[in-house]
Amino acid sequence: MVRDTIANIITSIRNADINGKGRVRIAYTNITKNIVKILLREGFIEKARKHQEGNKYFLVLTLRHRRNRKGPYKNILNLKRISRPGLRIYSNYQRIPRILGGMGIVILSTSRGIMTDREARLEGIGGEILCYIW
Repeated sequence: MVRDTIANIITSIRNADINGKGRVRIAYTNITKNIVKILLREGFIEKARKHQEGNKYFLVLTLRHRRNRKGPYKNILNLKRISRPGLRIYSNYQRIPRILGGMGIVILSTSRGIMTDREARLEGIGGEILCYIW
């Protein structure tokens, strides 16, 4: 049985955002921790905290929502998984795509860790394209 933790994170955040939930709980791993750090730094989520239940650790994320006069919440997150276990997508630093002309971010897994497209271009390294966020 293959488990794709990155797809699970993206799906959990997307579903919580669509349904107007304020918080979402995801499993704690090194990959999820690094992706959540990027989401915090880029301003897509408000805060994250580590939570323990028994001997398992979870990350509890507080999502950022915009108030809309006509409805209670308006979703602001769009996430798309690109590379998956059955089809890995790699890119060098010159061919990393720009999402909405630089408004969105691309999260990459490089030899120097998980980073955004801007950081990878500055360092001149490419890697596996994990997901798009806009």
